[in-house]
Amino acid sequence: MPQQHRQVAAPRVPGDDPERGDVPGWVLVTLMTAGLVVALWAIAGPLLEGAFRQAIASVTG
Repeated sequence: MPQQHRQVAAPRVPGDDPERGDVPGWVLVTLMTAGLVVALWAIAGPLLEGAFRQAIASVTG
């Protein structure tokens, strides 16, 4: 009869979950992206609004 080998799982260390990911890193990336969008909107918003109004005025006469 052939010998059967059993795999023994290594003991789990709390917080050592490979499926968990880097939550604080994702939070930081999200907050920095939101901050960048707000900063760009504050700078470009009035310029885009002016360009939009000029385009509508040129179409409507």
